[in-house]
Amino acid sequence: MTTDSAPARPRAILYTAEQRARRDGTVWTLVQGVLAPLQFLVFLISLALVLRYLAFDTGYAAATVSILVKTGFLYAIMITGAIWEKVVFGQYLFAPAFFWEDVFSFAVIALHTAYVWALVTGALTPVQEMGIALAAYTAYVINAGQFLWKLRQARLQGVPA
Repeated sequence: MTTDSAPARPRAILYTAEQRARRDGTVWTLVQGVLAPLQFLVFLISLALVLRYLAFDTGYAAATVSILVKTGFLYAIMITGAIWEKVVFGQYLFAPAFFWEDVFSFAVIALHTAYVWALVTGALTPVQEMGIALAAYTAYVINAGQFLWKLRQARLQGVPA
């Protein structure tokens, strides 16, 4: 019996040897490695506070502060991530290895910024503000998944991430 299986496509290499050396040699890799789990922890706490507010109509101030802290972490990780990309790939954003992750990061930033705009202008009700926050958090989880997938790809290629 013959099988008609197509040959496996080779995986795109995330880092050249030079890029890997720059990645491993820059402090910005450590900065990203510290900020990412901290941001995720802040996200989990904030998500709980937002859901508590939506479920029980209590804790608006705590939820609001937590969203602003989460947004601050997002901006920090985006700025330091752009610096990391410049050091490793020679461009601040949209390096081919992380192009789609960067594109989606801008959607995440736009949603978080829309929340800040709504809060500052008072243009929306608190429940609508929390709706934007939940949309931003959903996008954040997808984006975090993209980066975790890249981390896994790097490990499968035998490249310590």
